[in-house]
Amino acid sequence: MKKLDVITFGEAMAMFMANEQGPLHEINGFTKELAGAETNVAIGLARLGVQSAWVSKVGRDPFGTFIMNRLQEENVNIDGVLYDEHHSTGFQMKSKVTEGDPDVFYFRKNSAASHLNIGDFHHMYFNSAAHLHMTGIPLALSHGTREFAQYALNFMKKAQKTVSFDPNLRPSLWSSQEEMIKVTNETAKQANYVLPGIHEGELLTGYKQPEDIASYYLDSGVEVVVIKLGEQGAYFKTSYEEGTVAGFEVPHIVDTVGAGDGFACGLLSGLVKGKSIWDSIRRGNAIGALAVGTKGDNDGYPTEKELQSYLQSHTQGVK
Repeated sequence: MKKLDVITFGEAMAMFMANEQGPLHEINGFTKELAGAETNVAIGLARLGVQSAWVSKVGRDPFGTFIMNRLQEENVNIDGVLYDEHHSTGFQMKSKVTEGDPDVFYFRKNSAASHLNIGDFHHMYFNSAAHLHMTGIPLALSHGTREFAQYALNFMKKAQKTVSFDPNLRPSLWSSQEEMIKVTNETAKQANYVLPGIHEGELLTGYKQPEDIASYYLDSGVEVVVIKLGEQGAYFKTSYEEGTVAGFEVPHIVDTVGAGDGFACGLLSGLVKGKSIWDSIRRGNAIGALAVGTKGDNDGYPTEKELQSYLQSHTQGVK
């Protein structure tokens, strides 16, 4: 079986992006694209030359075929993706904005991906990967996807693989905020690397300062905590060092969706390539900056050559 650098799993959806500004119910023209936090990471890593794989279920429908074809075009390994004969692939609609956060409406209830379960876990396939990247979304999708996520985490840890966890909180998918915090933290504390945004960290830990949020997870055995600070860059802390890596100035923010996933791509690709935590975070900051300058979730993700060109020609530090 082919060796993989990073494996991830979750839900992918077809995304219909409005071609013009305005309320979605008034828009007649849309552009079809791919959406999904975990597919964003898999695509971003593949563009950087990292052997990435994505695991899920898709429906035997046009959206499922679109997702599979798109991932193949991006050189993401999809050998672990299953077709669900009884449930459809989810989709979403996204408004057009010239800056900031767009409106997004999801049509994902009872989707094929939400029926992923432990019985679908392929032990040899996951064991072929050196690293597992997780988000908190499968923890919230369904009981089956939560069990799958917890099983995958335990399996990879027992196999002495490394695991990264991005909370990627979706409050609307949870029955309560209390459950979201409890389950997310239980999972995060088992990972090697935890990657919350600053506001996620505040909500999950009750602390406001990045160093206190990081200590909350480090005290539970996490090795590295990296806290995304938006345009200010990212703060990190380990048992022996800490610091803030400055972000990159972005002239015009088009769409913030996908920036956090882009950051994960830069960070993980750096670690896979044996770079220092400082250099890896710098890569993550750069890809996050590139991501917010484009309208699609992953349109701004670069190749390795493009990333190196950006790093050489752009100065860090936010005005």
